[in-house]
Amino acid sequence: QVQLVESGGGSVQAGGSLRLSCAASGFTYSSYRMAWFRQLPGKDREGVATIYAIGGVGYYADSVKGRFTISKDNAKNTVYLQMNSLKPEDTAMYYCAFASFVPGPLLLNGRGYRYWGQGTQVTVSS
Repeated sequence: QVQLVESGGGSVQAGGSLRLSCAASGFTYSSYRMAWFRQLPGKDREGVATIYAIGGVGYYADSVKGRFTISKDNAKNTVYLQMNSLKPEDTAMYYCAFASFVPGPLLLNGRGYRYWGQGTQVTVSS
């Protein structure tokens, strides 16, 4: 059973930065994909960024391109989301997700991921 533990959320003023971390454990896959999603109460979950364990090229939602960077440390089975130039509309609960394989069309779709963390709150004030 894959377990994901997020950390690093908090409150920040617009224009500020935060870095989220997600530590994964309980798996033996040599290749896998991890992603960050976010969700506001009553809203659909939005894919933010995803990265493959091998290669490390990130794929981003248009809303965060140029501001967010996803990265990984395979030795620690940890993925990070560096969030810069934060905006009030970035306020949400951020979730880490994991899958051994995700079809291309589902890279930023929650249906592509089997395992989820508990979430960490990010609040950006204007």
